[in-house]
Amino acid sequence: MATIAEPIPRARRDRFFLILSLAMIAVIVGGFSLNLAMGRSSFALPLIYHVHALVFMGWIAIFLAQNLLVATGHVGLHRKLGWISVVWVPLMVVMGTVITIYAVRHHGGPPFFDLPEFLFGNPAGLLCFAGLVFAAVSRRRQSDWHRRLMLCSMAAITGPGFGRILPVPFMIPWSWPVAALLAPSLFPVIGMIVDRRRTGTVHPAWIWGLAAMTGSFLLAEAIAFSPMGEGITRMVVAGSPGAVRPFAAHWPPIQP
Repeated sequence: MATIAEPIPRARRDRFFLILSLAMIAVIVGGFSLNLAMGRSSFALPLIYHVHALVFMGWIAIFLAQNLLVATGHVGLHRKLGWISVVWVPLMVVMGTVITIYAVRHHGGPPFFDLPEFLFGNPAGLLCFAGLVFAAVSRRRQSDWHRRLMLCSMAAITGPGFGRILPVPFMIPWSWPVAALLAPSLFPVIGMIVDRRRTGTVHPAWIWGLAAMTGSFLLAEAIAFSPMGEGITRMVVAGSPGAVRPFAAHWPPIQP
């Protein structure tokens, strides 16, 4: 497929991609920082949470470094550092899935999300993220595709940040769709708008990225609320504190 020409100055393009990447990082870091500041989380959590945080914050550092390297013209180092993703991204999928299962068993997961959609939606979002990263790597020689797909991959994992910033308890029963899909989709949509204004057309990478995010979300929803999905959810939480909470989202939390 032919790539779309980008007639605008390189410095201007780089500035836009950097700003969009910083905005996504701000959502994730800001969401978790807000949780700490409001006392909804603390550093006195089980070790698994700290390992999870180390892996995911490590990716944010890599993502930020990669964008800064491109913006400052260090493309060679950017390409070398990019190979870390081959190991780091699968590690994120594994750790994200492990912490999801741990959370639903330990305390039932966030009460303002339906239990099955949280259990299936998190791994689905991570697989979408991984797929987009590796699609971007496969297009690494086509910078227009590569950069947009990488931004879409990052957008796919901003849901936890939005879930901590937005007043999701007041959005029940739409808390999960808003935090996991609608809010993260703003980033590729912004990219589409900017492309349209600058070049008169929307780059297909944004469309593929948004389609992947939407498709993985809908597939996870279909599985989560199927008899099979509900049965698996019951098996996962059986015999644990998470089995006490109802499947449906609720607020305030049920006190043990």
